[in-house]
Amino acid sequence: MAERRTRPVPSTKRQGWWRTPQTDAAPSVGNGKSGSPGKSGAGETPASPSPAPAEAASVVQAALYRDGVRVAAPASLADTFRELRKQRDGMAWIGLARPTEAELLTLAAEFDLHELAVEDAMEAHQRPKLERYGETLFVVLRAARYLDAQEEVDFGELHVFVGPDFVITVRHGAAPDLTAVRRRMEESPELLKLGPEAVLYAILDAVVDGYAPVVAGVQNDIDEIETEVFSGDPAVSRRIYELSREMVEFQRATRPLVAMLHALMAGFAKYRTDEELQRYLRDVADHVTHTSERVDGFRQALADILTVNSTLVTQQQNAEMRALAEAGFEQNEEIKKISSWAAILFAPTLVGTIYGMNFDEMPELHWAFGYPFAIGLMGIVCASLYVIFKRRDWL
Repeated sequence: MAERRTRPVPSTKRQGWWRTPQTDAAPSVGNGKSGSPGKSGAGETPASPSPAPAEAASVVQAALYRDGVRVAAPASLADTFRELRKQRDGMAWIGLARPTEAELLTLAAEFDLHELAVEDAMEAHQRPKLERYGETLFVVLRAARYLDAQEEVDFGELHVFVGPDFVITVRHGAAPDLTAVRRRMEESPELLKLGPEAVLYAILDAVVDGYAPVVAGVQNDIDEIETEVFSGDPAVSRRIYELSREMVEFQRATRPLVAMLHALMAGFAKYRTDEELQRYLRDVADHVTHTSERVDGFRQALADILTVNSTLVTQQQNAEMRALAEAGFEQNEEIKKISSWAAILFAPTLVGTIYGMNFDEMPELHWAFGYPFAIGLMGIVCASLYVIFKRRDWL
């Protein structure tokens, strides 16, 4: 990174830009004069102060450091700019959360940020990347945290501007929490006095360290999924799919970091990076590589589990279809038996019904051998049907 430059005194036009909101934000009440507080008239209650500007909600914390020690904690961006001009060899660290477009444009004018980087910072859903615009580095990071209650991974986005005498973080989402990073750096003034590069590497380390609980949580989820797969839980397919999608997002967050960190390490000699920071960054790179490999392993494991689950589901469906087929076959056999006996019993019923019609002109009724003939006919028909059904395995 380029050596620290002396901050130039801004032009009157730029100065008026960031001071204008403060002048307009607190209009005078009571005496009708603008620019002075004024007193309220008789019987009037004193005017309440105007609400804080929008930046109060988006500026998480702003501080100025000199030789690794905090020397000022301005309450607004305007105060931060003013204090930074007084501290010629100081460093500003400004943390923003979901800032407005006006705030980013103000920062862009004050710190000479490139318009493309500012445009990216306004919009979330950027992929991790590292870009250099003159003396300013623009870094996009994807942080992650594991939510135990929901058993899912929540992703956040962090944009970092790193210049010769400033660090600006723009956070989209709940992660990462940079308060602990700032506190740890303030407790290590020897590291903080190395400048904005040290802050950037501390942020990278915090983001990468935040991946460890996610990896542990995902590993536990995969172990549970394996148990559910072999226990036949029907809802496990959906869980595998959702976790696979999270791993795709996790992979998109970690894989580009490997190339980003190697790019930073390649510039050690060119930008005369401190030896301590070089060791610091190499350690972060090792953690990123390890995490990226674990995420790749998770995706492969989930793909294998999904294949196994599909096989088990297919086997279960085949078993159910086989059971249904066997039940249908058994039912068909019973129906054939019932049908066979019904046909056998129907034969004597038919003969008896014919000779029971009581017509006068039926020769067999007055025949001496009529009764034996009817009984014999019934027996012959029943025996013939029994033999036929028996040969066809219906009985």
